[in-house]
Amino acid sequence: MPQPKIDISTLPEEPGVYQYFNQEGEIIYVGKAKNLKKRVSSYFSKQHENRKLVALARQIASLKYIVVESEEDALLLENNLIKQHHPRYNILLKDDKTYPWLCITNERFPRVFKTRKIINDGSKYFGPFSSVSTLTTLLNTLHEIYPIRTCKLRLTPENIEKKAFRVCLQYHIHRCLGPCVGLQNEEDYNRMIAEIEQITKGDIQAVSKYMLQEMQQLAGQLQFEAAQKIKEKYELLERYKAKSIVTTLTEHEFDVFSYDENEDSAYINVLHIANGAIVQGVTVEYKKRLDEPKEEILGLAIVELRERLKSNAREIIVPFAPDLHEEKLTLTIPTRGDKKKLLALSIQNTETYKAEKQKQAEKLNPDQRVIRILSSLQKDLNMKELPIHIECFDNSNIQGTNPVASCVVFQRAKPAKKEYRHFNIKTVEGPNDYASMEEVVFRRYHRLKEEGTPLPQLVVIDGGKGQLGMAMGALRQLELDNQITVIGIAKRLEEIYFPEDPIPLYLDKNSESLKLIQQIRDEAHRFGITHHRLKRSKTQVTSELDSIHGIGEKSKQALLQHFKSVKRLRSATKEEIAEIVGNERASRIYNHFNPDLTR
Repeated sequence: MPQPKIDISTLPEEPGVYQYFNQEGEIIYVGKAKNLKKRVSSYFSKQHENRKLVALARQIASLKYIVVESEEDALLLENNLIKQHHPRYNILLKDDKTYPWLCITNERFPRVFKTRKIINDGSKYFGPFSSVSTLTTLLNTLHEIYPIRTCKLRLTPENIEKKAFRVCLQYHIHRCLGPCVGLQNEEDYNRMIAEIEQITKGDIQAVSKYMLQEMQQLAGQLQFEAAQKIKEKYELLERYKAKSIVTTLTEHEFDVFSYDENEDSAYINVLHIANGAIVQGVTVEYKKRLDEPKEEILGLAIVELRERLKSNAREIIVPFAPDLHEEKLTLTIPTRGDKKKLLALSIQNTETYKAEKQKQAEKLNPDQRVIRILSSLQKDLNMKELPIHIECFDNSNIQGTNPVASCVVFQRAKPAKKEYRHFNIKTVEGPNDYASMEEVVFRRYHRLKEEGTPLPQLVVIDGGKGQLGMAMGALRQLELDNQITVIGIAKRLEEIYFPEDPIPLYLDKNSESLKLIQQIRDEAHRFGITHHRLKRSKTQVTSELDSIHGIGEKSKQALLQHFKSVKRLRSATKEEIAEIVGNERASRIYNHFNPDLTR
């Protein structure tokens, strides 16, 4: 392992943040440590299997460190340095788009609107909102309940007193009470703004309760018209409340985090809960750089996302314990109840976001989906090679007649129909699926071996342990049993069997691996049945026509090619048959199938 140009022995054994630099003086990695000396030493005192870690260690030319008082301070400092310098080997926040916020301006008679720019002018900002439609719905509801102004007029006492403005259309349609001309005082207006802040923070219940009390009080004073206006606002607020997810956890606010990942990225969702309602939610993607453990990534994301949401919640619900040390925070891993349900909802958001990102990537690069599915199949079946070439065998016979078999071929998870093959069973008498399977597998791979054609990486046998055993017997005769992965799939429970293993493998019903295996098996069955029906029809037509005098081999072939089955030939009219074999032969065939009509 290469050694950096630093004296590790002099490093302090205290919490801190370290920065690695390359020969050009660029920061290539920032890390935190509970013990700086031990953490930095680990990069150079042992052999790493991870190639990225080895590559990082080779590029380290120098190091700087900052000692802090606690691990919490180290985590915050690490987060700030990563955002500032974007080191090559650190996980980076990939989804860095600007989310919309709800703004309440810092002015007399404040305005309420959505924005993507945060200006440090004393205005209040609530968010961010991950969905523009959610924020739009909230704003529309607020404007229906509260007649707040939408204009940008400078409503100073002087301007209002000297009648500098006129009321606009919003006043005439009762969406504004005219503070610009002194028809609404500042105290009443600010009371509405205070309630809007409560609703935006998620405290809908308190505002609803206040409205209900005011409505009842006005009704008790026989002020029914005023009570009706309050009732309309109350019902609007209740309808908006019903659209949001509300829980019974109303004691305090808390954050819910969930985690998912693939080889290259980590996906993290956070839901901010206040007064029993989900008031904020964001899902982000982190790009991995050194295959960091999920505990470390989640710990970093908690700091990042709580800062983004301006959350001061003291309780965090998580799916597992993150690498996060903060005494003021309570970490909860729920097992039941409302907190468990909220965690499940957060997980669903993460999975949906991950699937959406995956689909977007696959649209740009269709081969990516194929490789992902085949890689999943390779992992599930514990294969040495990626199953680019897959073949599947199926037997078909009805009551022991006309036994046939089919072999379908899939290349890169797609049917290669030109490579499909039918087999008429030659050496087996009667309905014997086991012996038939052994024959067709032997014939197929004996020919490929003789021709020097590349073998498939995976062979699927439609059947259980019996058929699988016979297929393996055929491959042993050809000395190919160690060169191909062979599995059997039983129809009853879709269990997967491996040679000489009595315990089947049960893949998840929704897994792409099982769906691909089922698709290949069903295609082999369809292809085999089609050939079997054609052969059976040919046998029936030929045997029927053999008993009719004057119908030769050419006429039989022409009739078979046109009518496909004896059923269709039997129901055909004399004129339809005559178009194929002429009037004389048509009369003989028609009279044979319709004796009652010719008497």
